[in-house]
Amino acid sequence: MFMMLKEKFSKKPRAVVLNGNNRIMTEPGETILQAGLRQNIRLPHNCRVGGCAECKCKLVSGKVKELTESAYILSSEEMDEGYILACQSVPKTDIEIQVDRLETNGPNHEVKTIQGEIVGHNRLTHDIVRIDIALPEPLAYASGQYAELRLPGIIDQPRAYSFAVAESVAQDNSSVSFFIREVPGGEMSTHMQDNTVIGSPVSVEGPYGDFWLRKAVEPMLCVAGGSGLAPLKSLLEEAVTQNIQRPVTFLFGARTQADLYCVTDIEKLANAWPTDFNFIPVLSNEPIDSDWQGLRGFVTDGIEERVKGDEKVYMCGPPPMIDATIAALQTLNIQPTQIYFDKFLDQSHTSAPAA
Repeated sequence: MFMMLKEKFSKKPRAVVLNGNNRIMTEPGETILQAGLRQNIRLPHNCRVGGCAECKCKLVSGKVKELTESAYILSSEEMDEGYILACQSVPKTDIEIQVDRLETNGPNHEVKTIQGEIVGHNRLTHDIVRIDIALPEPLAYASGQYAELRLPGIIDQPRAYSFAVAESVAQDNSSVSFFIREVPGGEMSTHMQDNTVIGSPVSVEGPYGDFWLRKAVEPMLCVAGGSGLAPLKSLLEEAVTQNIQRPVTFLFGARTQADLYCVTDIEKLANAWPTDFNFIPVLSNEPIDSDWQGLRGFVTDGIEERVKGDEKVYMCGPPPMIDATIAALQTLNIQPTQIYFDKFLDQSHTSAPAA
């Protein structure tokens, strides 16, 4: 019994072999994902709190201690095959894992913590605001990634939000911007709805996340819902500056016309795009007797006739939308390797504090 406890709470660094060749070392109590990020190994990830499953990997050998129950996010088949969540697994022994989507040529910006000041507060819809933060120095990130925000002395537990403007714009202005949707009961998201936050000091830590534009020539299908517009807008704005020559179909799911925002910005983006760019809002709860002439229903209803099968898909938004869209895409022969997504989680989707 003593030996079992000693192994369980071992203080030794552990070796992690990835895909048979890459090797990292975990510090005592450190998760696989934390160790990988610290050592500049691009393990797939987004939320880092066990809610999105982007960091899932197969445990080939060795033992881990899981910090949270993974059965609610991994399927029974994945559990039987030995899959674990890298963000929630601390090695108890030296281990070997298989990572399906280990990328070696992506962005590798240094994670920094910078103290800034909220200088802008702009209401976009009844429950989404844009927050602009001035920084004393630029923060480099890949458009599509996110940062963790803290309000020192007010809200010290970090909340994750995606960058809402192209990285090149943020670099020029030494500022960052975020779209923050009010989550019922969310301490940070509720606090940020009031424009009295202007002038408040804020800690910005990042960049984090595995959502960014990959090099390719295939057409792009973009799908967003709610504040999930932020990383896609940022990503596409950056692509314009790089003269990316790929057709784009952009589906944006909202409830009513009142929930549509940044439409003018997206129209400017479409006009600047060097090839075809089709922006299609889809409304799920728009009154029948309104003047809306566009698509109605769920965002998945607008996919089938617009997909040929060779698209690279980029999606951001709430988990139900992401899951439903992936299911719809699978029926159209879109493979998992063609899909990149960022699930926007709140406390109902993860055990960690959320926005």
